[in-house]
Amino acid sequence: MNTEAPVGAAQGPDRAVRPDTLEILFRDEHLIAINKPSGLLVHRSGLDAHETRFAVQLLRDQIGRPVWPAHRLDKGTSGVLLFALDADTARALGQAFENGGAIAKTYRAMVRGCPADAGLIDHPLTRLDDDARGPLVAQAARTRFRTLSRLSLPLAYGPFAETRCALLELRPETGRRHQLRRHCKHMAHPIIGDATHGKGPLNRALAEWLGLQRLWLHALSLELAHPWTGQHLRIEAPPGSEWRRWPGLEG
Repeated sequence: MNTEAPVGAAQGPDRAVRPDTLEILFRDEHLIAINKPSGLLVHRSGLDAHETRFAVQLLRDQIGRPVWPAHRLDKGTSGVLLFALDADTARALGQAFENGGAIAKTYRAMVRGCPADAGLIDHPLTRLDDDARGPLVAQAARTRFRTLSRLSLPLAYGPFAETRCALLELRPETGRRHQLRRHCKHMAHPIIGDATHGKGPLNRALAEWLGLQRLWLHALSLELAHPWTGQHLRIEAPPGSEWRRWPGLEG
């Protein structure tokens, strides 16, 4: 069974919306998936100790039962986020995501510059300093990308009269932390709005020009075999209306 949920999240005029009611894309007796808004943490983190709202907490309160996140999205990333509704399903999903081969993820990202039409980023990544899960050794990391659209914005930046950006489709083949953001930086096309791996002055200039500050990375779809039935699931969260702020992406 293929499950598609083509529902987009509405956004406000000045910043990404963080609603109290989360948009549910899919639900059965074992699984639930939401369209996570940009700016919302998945769970409590020491890196954002001031935050008081989390997807785990909001979804638990919304449906009236505990939930277990099957994977994570960065705070700034929007899109498909899958949860288990019981501990056994959480363990089964954990094994599936750890193995990686049976999970397919597709993202959309707006990046700086003019990338190639398509390619494979095969660049090992080390664990980040604040990730205590293991030693700081390089791990294999691969991401396939495809350029969907190229934009020339009437925004002067540095010595250039225009600012070039591109909309990419990203398909990670491994699941390293911040993999997409770090891989885009590695190929010299950082994701717009990435405060860690991008260009601060350009991010600020584009945020002012667009009237919105966010990380322009969206988890578009997630495909996997249902952990209990084996049925094929495809869960989708089309990009929200704020993406239409980019010229040429109005449709």
